[in-house]
Amino acid sequence: MKINQFRDGETDRQNRNLTPLQQRTNAYTKEGVIVNNFCKESSKGISLNETCDTLIISDDTRLPRQLAEKEVSANKSILPISGIVLGVMSSVALLTEFIKRNTKINLNISNVKKLPATTRNVALNEETHQAIYQMIQAPNQKTILAGIGVLTLSAMAFMGKTFFDGFKDVWVKKREADIQKNLQENLIDVETQSFAGKMQIVRSMLAKYAIEFEKYLSDDKILPNFGRQKSNPINFTGTKNAQEKKQKKWAEYTLLGLSTFASIIALGFISMQNLSKGKMHIEKYIKETKATIKDIINNSTSNTKEKDKLNLKHLFKTIGLSSEEIKSYTKDLKWDGKDIENFTKDVISEIQTSTTKVNEAMGGNGTPKPSFYSHVDDYRAFFYNWLLDTSNPQFKQLFFGITGVTAIGYGGKLLGDAIKDVQVKKINADTELQLQKRLISTELRNFKSKKDAAIKPLVEEFYRQVDAGKSKEELKTMAENILFEVKNGAPFVYS
Repeated sequence: MKINQFRDGETDRQNRNLTPLQQRTNAYTKEGVIVNNFCKESSKGISLNETCDTLIISDDTRLPRQLAEKEVSANKSILPISGIVLGVMSSVALLTEFIKRNTKINLNISNVKKLPATTRNVALNEETHQAIYQMIQAPNQKTILAGIGVLTLSAMAFMGKTFFDGFKDVWVKKREADIQKNLQENLIDVETQSFAGKMQIVRSMLAKYAIEFEKYLSDDKILPNFGRQKSNPINFTGTKNAQEKKQKKWAEYTLLGLSTFASIIALGFISMQNLSKGKMHIEKYIKETKATIKDIINNSTSNTKEKDKLNLKHLFKTIGLSSEEIKSYTKDLKWDGKDIENFTKDVISEIQTSTTKVNEAMGGNGTPKPSFYSHVDDYRAFFYNWLLDTSNPQFKQLFFGITGVTAIGYGGKLLGDAIKDVQVKKINADTELQLQKRLISTELRNFKSKKDAAIKPLVEEFYRQVDAGKSKEELKTMAENILFEVKNGAPFVYS
C-alpha cells in the first residue's frame, strides 16, 4: 500500500519540513495504522446480506462515467525516428551543397566584391596569461621574476578566496539549521491546531450521526423522513457546463482572430503610408543633393580641386549614384582631363566595392596571421609593473592601493551576501510559518468537505434501507459501521 498517494495539506506541510528519514518513518506509521484498522481477516460464517449491511453496500451504485471514457493514443511506430535520421542527413547534404556552391562563387567573384582577409587578434586579458607571454617572448630576469610573482599572488588569492567562500557557506548553513530548528518548534503549534481541529470535526460528526441514528433504533415507530438531509449528487462529467465553456472559448477565439486580422490590415495600411511618405522625403533629399553637386561642379576650380574631390566623393556615395550618372556629372568639371578620369574611376570603384578594410589599430593590417595584444583589467597588473621596476614608488602605491580596495570590496561583498542569505532564509521561514497558520482553516474545510463526501452516500443508503423496511438489528449494524467509517475512514487523521 502506497501511503504517499493519499496526502492532504497537513501531510504536505509535514513532508516539506521533515528530513527524508523522518518522512519515511511518518509514512510507515500511517501504513501501520491503516493496516491495523482495515486489513483484518473477515470472520467466517457471515452471509452476503450481513456483509452488505456491514460494509454499507448499495444495490444501485453506478460507476463514474469517466471509467468508460477511452483516450485514443497515437500509433507508436519508428516513423519519427526515421524522420529524424533522414532530416539530419538531409541537413548534412544541404551543408555540403552550400560549401560546394560557395567554393564555386569564391573562384568566379571579382576582387571588388570579394570579402577581405582578417587578422586573428589574440587578446591577453588575463594578467597571468600576459605574464607567461612576456616570459616566453622576452625571457630575462625582470620578466621571469615578475611572472613568478604574479603567479604566486594568483595562487594566494585563489586559496584565500576558497577559504573565505567555504567559511561563508559553513556559517550560512549553521544559521540555516538554527532557522529550521525554530521553524519546526513553531510548526508544532500549527500542526497541533490542525490536528485538533480535524479531531473536533470527527467528534462533531460522530455526535451528530449517533443522535440521528438513535432516533431510528430506539423508538418503536420509525420516522422515515426525520432529520434527513438530501445531498447533491456528485457530478463527474459536467458535460453541459464544459460544452458551454467550450462554445464561449471558441467565440472568444473567433473574436480575437478577427480583431487580429483587422489589426494586421490596418497596420499594413499605415506602414504603406509611412513608406510612401518616407520615399517622398528621400526623393526630396536626393534632389537637393544633386543640386548641391551641380553647384560644386560649376564653381570648382584648380585651387579648390582637392577640397571639391572630398565633398563630391562624399555626396556621390551618400545618394548612391550609378556609374553612368557619376560620369555625366564629372564630365562638366573644369579640371585636367586626366584628373577627371582618375577621380571618376576612384569614386565608381569605392561605390561598387562591397567591403572596406578595418582600421589597423583595431583589426590589424588584414594579414591572415595571428597578432597579439594585451588589454588587462586586473589588480595583478599593478603588481607585475611594480616587479618590473621596483625603483618606482608609485607602482608600489598603485599595487597596494588597488589590491587593498579589491580585497576590501570582495570581503564586503562576501559578508553582505552571507548576511543577505541568512536574512532571506529567516524571512522565508517566517513567511512559511504565517502561511501554515493561515492554511489551518483551509485545511479544516478541506478535511470536512472530504469527510462529508465519503459519509453522505453511506447515510443516504441507510435511509434507503430504512424505507425498505430493514430490521432494527440490521440498521444498528449499518449505523455502527457508518460511525466507524466517520471515526477511522478517509481522509485519515494522524498525530
